[in-house]
Amino acid sequence: MNRRSLCATVIAGAAASLVSTRGMAATPAPARARNVVLVHGLFADGSCWSEVIARLQAAGLNATAVQNPLTTLPEAVASAQRVLDRQDGPTVLVGHSFSGMIVTEAGVHPKVSALVYVAARAPDAGEDYTALAKKFPTPPASAGIVFDGDEGRLTEAAFLRDFAGDLPQAKAKVLYAVQEPFHKALLAGKTTHAAWRSKPSFYAVSTEDRTINPDLERFMAKRMGAKTIELKSSHLSLISHPDEIARLILQAAGHTA
Repeated sequence: MNRRSLCATVIAGAAASLVSTRGMAATPAPARARNVVLVHGLFADGSCWSEVIARLQAAGLNATAVQNPLTTLPEAVASAQRVLDRQDGPTVLVGHSFSGMIVTEAGVHPKVSALVYVAARAPDAGEDYTALAKKFPTPPASAGIVFDGDEGRLTEAAFLRDFAGDLPQAKAKVLYAVQEPFHKALLAGKTTHAAWRSKPSFYAVSTEDRTINPDLERFMAKRMGAKTIELKSSHLSLISHPDEIARLILQAAGHTA
C-alpha cells in the first residue's frame, strides 16, 4: 500500500468511527452552569419539582419550574423557551415524563448547556413517539387515562398504582388532587429538533416504572449516549428519589454533587 492509499484508508476509518458512535457531538463534560429549568409532564404541575428544587437551591443553583400548559407541543415548547430566555447564563434543562419532548425540542436554545431526562420521552427529530413506544410492552398506566371531551387525566386508581406507586398513599392522593388535565392535541405533536444530538445528556431510568416502559427508557438513554443512572422507583422518581435526581442535575451542571 502506498502512502496516498494509506492516508485514504486512515481517513475513511476515522469517518466510519465517527458515524458509528452515538450520533451526537456533545462534549464529554458539560459547561458549568448555575441555572436549572425544570419542566413537568402529564398528570402534574410545576410543584412536582419542589423536593428537587430545594436541594438544588441548597447547592447554590438558581432553579425555575415551568408551568407547562399541556395544550399543544408548540405552546408547551414556547412556555419553556420564555423561561430559558430569562436565564442569565448556561442552563441545564430538565424534563420529566412527557416533557422530554419539550426538552428535546427546546434544548437547542443557546443558553442550554446540558439536558437531563427523568423517566422521560426522548424522541429523535420528526420521530413518531407512539410508534416507537409500541415496540415495547404497553405500560399499565395507559389503560387508566380517561377523557372529558378533549381533556385527559389519570383515574385515581391508576394514579396511585401506576404513576405514584412508591409514594405514601396520602402524598400520592394530594398529587392526584392537583393533577393538571392535558389536551388531546398535545399528544399529536412531533419534535423538529433533537437537542440530545448536540448537547451533553443525562438520563434517570425508573426500573419500576408503570407509566413508561423501563426498557423503552433504557433504549432512549442508550441511543442518545446519555450518562445514565437507574433508580428502583415508580414514574415519580423526582419525588421518591429527590437526592439522586438532584445529584444527577448537579453533574449535568458541572458541579460536584
